[in-house]
Amino acid sequence: MTEFLQVVLSGLATGSIYALAAIGFTLLWQASQTINFAQGEFVMLPAFFVLIGMHVLGMPLIAAMIFALILSLILLGVIFKKFVIEPMLPHGTLPIVMATIALGILMKETVKEFYSAEAQPYPSLVADRTLDFFGAAVSTQDILNLVVSMLVVVALQFFLSGTRTGRSMQATAQNPQVAEILGVNIKRMVLYTFLINAALAAVASFLISPIYLAKFSNGEPIGLVAFIAAIVGGFNQIRGALVGGLLIGVVDNLAAIYVSAQYRAAVPLILLIVIILVRPQGLLGKAEGRAV
Repeated sequence: MTEFLQVVLSGLATGSIYALAAIGFTLLWQASQTINFAQGEFVMLPAFFVLIGMHVLGMPLIAAMIFALILSLILLGVIFKKFVIEPMLPHGTLPIVMATIALGILMKETVKEFYSAEAQPYPSLVADRTLDFFGAAVSTQDILNLVVSMLVVVALQFFLSGTRTGRSMQATAQNPQVAEILGVNIKRMVLYTFLINAALAAVASFLISPIYLAKFSNGEPIGLVAFIAAIVGGFNQIRGALVGGLLIGVVDNLAAIYVSAQYRAAVPLILLIVIILVRPQGLLGKAEGRAV
C-alpha cells in the first residue's frame, strides 16, 4: 500500500505538468482553432532560456527564470501568433498543423546545433530530499511540481471565470462573432490566449527540467503525452485537459511498476484508444454535432 501511494503521488506530480501543456492545447484550440504540434518544444525551450540566462548572462536562478518567462511570452506567444499562425489561419487547420510540426523540428534542431546535443543539468528551486507522507517517501521536487501546477490551474480558472477579461476570452472562444458585436476586442483576447499558453509552457519547463534535465529531445514525448491528455480529458474543456494529464501520469507510473517499464510508452496510446472507443468526446468533453 505504501508503494502504491508513492507511485500514485509521483504520477500525479508528473501528470500535473502534462496537464499544463494539455491545457495550452485546449486554450489555443478554443480561441483560434489552432492545434500546436510544437507544444512539446514550447515546453523544452524555456529551460534553455534559463540556462542561457545563468551561464551566459550570469543571472541568478530566479532572475534567469523571469528572463526565460519574458522571452517565452515574446517568442512563443506574440511572434508565434503573428508570424506562424496568423498567415496560416485563412487556409484552414491542415496548414497550421504542418507549420507547427515544422516549427517544432526547427526549434529542436536549433537547440541541438547551437547549444548542445547533450543533456544539461538544470537547477531545482528546492533541495533534493524526500519527505514521509503516510509512510510513502515523496520527493520535495514532486511536491513542488504538484503544488505549483495546481496553483497555476486554480489561478487560471479564477482568471477565466472571475475577471472581465477572462469572461471575454471565454466569449471569444464560444462565439467570436457575437462577442465582437458585444464590443469584445477579439484580436486582443486571442493574443492573451497565446500569451497564457506560452506562460503555461514556461512553467511546465521550469518544473519538469530538474527531473529529466534540459534536453533538445524532451519536446517529443512531452508534446505527444500532452496532446493525448487533452483528447482523453476532452479537447474542448480545460478541466478535461487537467484530468487527462493527471490520469496519464498516474496510469503511466502504475504500468511501469506493476506491468512492465518496457511498455510504459504505449500506455498513453492504449488509454487514448480505449477512451475514443468508449467516449469519443473525452472524459469531460462535450459532444459537438456537425452537419455533413
